[in-house]
Amino acid sequence: MSQNKKHQTKIDTLARKNAEALLGGGQEKINSQHKKGKLTARERIELLLDEGSFEEIGRFVMHRCKDFGLDKEYYLGDGVITGYGTVAGRLVYVFSQDFTVFGGSLSETYAEKICKIMDLAMKNGAPVIGLNDSGGARIQEGVTSLAGYADIFYRNTLASGVIPQISAIMGPCAGGAVYSPAITDFIMMVENSSYMFVTGPNVVKTVTHEEVTFEELGGASTHSTKSGVTHFACANEVECIEQLKKLLSFMPQNCEEDAPFLPYEAPASELRTALNDLIPENPNQPYDMREVIEHIIDEGSFLEIHKNFAENIVVGFARLAGRSIGIVGNQPAVLAGVLDIHSSTKAARFVRFCDSFNIPLLVLEDVPGFLPGTDQEWNAIITNGAKLLYAFCEATVPRITVITRKAYGGAYDVMNSKHIGADMNYAWPTAEIAVMGAKGAAEIIFKKEIQEAENPEAKLQEKVEEYTEKFANPYKAAHRGFIDEVIMPEQTRAKLIRAFQMLENKVVNTPKKKHGNIPL
Repeated sequence: MSQNKKHQTKIDTLARKNAEALLGGGQEKINSQHKKGKLTARERIELLLDEGSFEEIGRFVMHRCKDFGLDKEYYLGDGVITGYGTVAGRLVYVFSQDFTVFGGSLSETYAEKICKIMDLAMKNGAPVIGLNDSGGARIQEGVTSLAGYADIFYRNTLASGVIPQISAIMGPCAGGAVYSPAITDFIMMVENSSYMFVTGPNVVKTVTHEEVTFEELGGASTHSTKSGVTHFACANEVECIEQLKKLLSFMPQNCEEDAPFLPYEAPASELRTALNDLIPENPNQPYDMREVIEHIIDEGSFLEIHKNFAENIVVGFARLAGRSIGIVGNQPAVLAGVLDIHSSTKAARFVRFCDSFNIPLLVLEDVPGFLPGTDQEWNAIITNGAKLLYAFCEATVPRITVITRKAYGGAYDVMNSKHIGADMNYAWPTAEIAVMGAKGAAEIIFKKEIQEAENPEAKLQEKVEEYTEKFANPYKAAHRGFIDEVIMPEQTRAKLIRAFQMLENKVVNTPKKKHGNIPL
């Protein structure tokens, strides 16, 4: 054979292998994936990354298992596509599980591929995105596949707080496989085609005799409303990937950088007069905190996180004069905005993410207290409420609070008060900063006087008004310096823009320690 022919043969071999790798488990399995309304692993990467930016790593990797007939069945890539590319011009590392190869099941070499890109991401300070669609551990490989999962979990933990980690669940994710996404910063799921659970419906039926479907047990709707495991439930895979890209736009590449800052041209006035009329005259009447948010931030920039879970608190990212910020706001329209177990943990997790990645925090406060009752107490509202308190206390990013209406009791302290390290605390004239509501306070303070009165009801009302006038306002706190300024609602945006600019070089020196012991 001539040198030219030998050379051509080598080129042909490479071309054949590349074509084989691109087919994954084969055309028939690709067709099956499409019939289920799902994209292939490669199609997902194409949607996610900037056109032509993907560089694959480990395309020709194959499994090493010789048992149970696997020595006769090999696929190039071994069920996961790994590599790097850009999203909006910014470097990201990505792995995409390929359900067409052994049901996307994880093997030793498959895990090694994921670990390799995670190691690169840590060295180079860039986010890791996992597109999950897997039947779990490859049973034929036994403990080596389990070891592979643990190798990934370990890296997830090392990377936590160093680089952003996002998991998109595009199909099954069960058993041990769920714990890698659970450690990552954000989880996204697709309605009716993805699910997560530790044990499946069949095992549940055997052990507890409960009849439950895959969707009911661990679907996107369940995890976005009941458990809070997922932060986003998306209608389809395209929407999921678009949301993922939007989410990335608010965060920096790593913990050493600041979030992207968009160019911003200030208008002649930053006043938002609509805010003046948002708070109802009746202090017990609800309003939507999202309206307050929309009037404060750059138009249309709010990306809500955990929208359908613990709806009595609102959290999400937005931009303020081009600057990326995290927002935590009590929601008077749901349960009067009280803090309970779920809202405390939801907000605490979000606050800790923002603090990890240098994203300033804005807190919008209207909180009547913690939710009372045996259900809350027996399920540890004390420990769970303390998580939010701890998260705010340890946060060193710029932190600003605006009290729009109620700030009662311990919840006043917890919601980023001056006493736990907030940098600036503003209040609207409608703010009520007190130990409790006027009626409850009057009933305790003036109990004897009310009981002895000729008309106890009239006396109670008189004392409620007296207490309201004296304490249900922002001025006692302002006299003490606990509130930096009482402002007109329309001034809020302008004040916040200036305050965040003033705080942009904030440095906090914390005590030397290995890490704190958050009340988990």
